[in-house]
Amino acid sequence: MLIRIDKFISSQRSDLSRSMVKELCKKGKITVNGEICKKSDFKIDTDDTEVYVDGEKILYRKYIYIMLNKPQGVVCSTRDGASPTVLSLVPPHLFRKGLFPAGRLDKDTEGFVLITDDGDLAHKMLAPKSHVPKKYAVALEKPWEKDYFLRFKEGMVIDGNEKCLPAEFAGDENNLNQCTLILHEGKFHQVKRMFQILGNKVVYLKRISIGNLSLNENLALGECMEILHKDVEKLLTFK
Repeated sequence: MLIRIDKFISSQRSDLSRSMVKELCKKGKITVNGEICKKSDFKIDTDDTEVYVDGEKILYRKYIYIMLNKPQGVVCSTRDGASPTVLSLVPPHLFRKGLFPAGRLDKDTEGFVLITDDGDLAHKMLAPKSHVPKKYAVALEKPWEKDYFLRFKEGMVIDGNEKCLPAEFAGDENNLNQCTLILHEGKFHQVKRMFQILGNKVVYLKRISIGNLSLNENLALGECMEILHKDVEKLLTFK
């Protein structure tokens, strides 16, 4: 794909506007295939061109996929006047225009949030018919009971008339207040509402996987990492 050098760089680096790229060109700070580029309107082929800005290589990515380990107190929104948003946690080297959270977690819920600018993938992942599984680690106020497995498997009715798809419950035998739950849909406050029907209360909730892609265990709360393209397809695949 042919694209102007200033547009290319600014699309991949949110910290560099097109006017800033123009100034960098004038100063000889930008090279294309090893040659200094003096013109910001110079067109390059993104498929076979190496571009460096002040010695740093600019990698072309049509879309970007970011794994965030969301902490409590942060909202899954592109803007919010009262609370910090997940976008505020994206570091400058990963940030670009058009980013949004693909799906939501409650403000007091931690864990895996996908941030991307790929609307098609987000639609496939979030479409009700896709049934992409999302796994949660749950801490309960009271010990879980043996009939929970069957209650979730049968598909629970919450708030009187809202039917949930079958879910997969697994209790921790070593800690009866801990369990995991796999959902294939995303209703409002669903995990909390389902346990409420069972007479229990969720005191801690963390999403630990989407599809076949698990939250990186080395990713601290509030930290982000780019998902490699070979792992992106795991978001839509599952057993």
